[in-house]
Amino acid sequence: MNEQIALAPVRKTIRVEAPIDHAFDVFTAGLTRWWPYNFGVGKKPIEKVLMEPRLGGRWLEIADDCAETTVATIIVWEPPHRLAMLWQVNAQWKPDAAMKSEVDVRFVAEGAEVTIVELLHHKFETMGAEAGASLRKDVDGGWPGLLDRFAKEAAQTRTGG
Repeated sequence: MNEQIALAPVRKTIRVEAPIDHAFDVFTAGLTRWWPYNFGVGKKPIEKVLMEPRLGGRWLEIADDCAETTVATIIVWEPPHRLAMLWQVNAQWKPDAAMKSEVDVRFVAEGAEVTIVELLHHKFETMGAEAGASLRKDVDGGWPGLLDRFAKEAAQTRTGG
């Protein structure tokens, strides 16, 4: 029997007090300013978290000994409106290039100074039922706090504040 499982996607939306270009830039090129270093999947301690802002770019963790760990690979790059990444992390929160859940982030201007950011983390079934359900539960609980940190950073830095 070869049944295809389906796991519900994780959808999160946040209102960011910043123009769309700035919000996109903070989420991508400014990742190191808002992503908590204790949320890492690679070697510890983490010195830097960054995103290579381009199609095919990587979300990287760089340990204090310069070891690099790929967290995700960018598969859609449409600044300032959208980026999508293959999330290459397994259910034990370890890097794994075979894992391919996806994170799709859309930025929608709501006037000149506000951006709505919609995050969709999905395709957990590519990991298998148990592992996919485990990761889905974790990211469902984790993304809200992370998006809040991002929104605060974007709002604080939009005017140099």
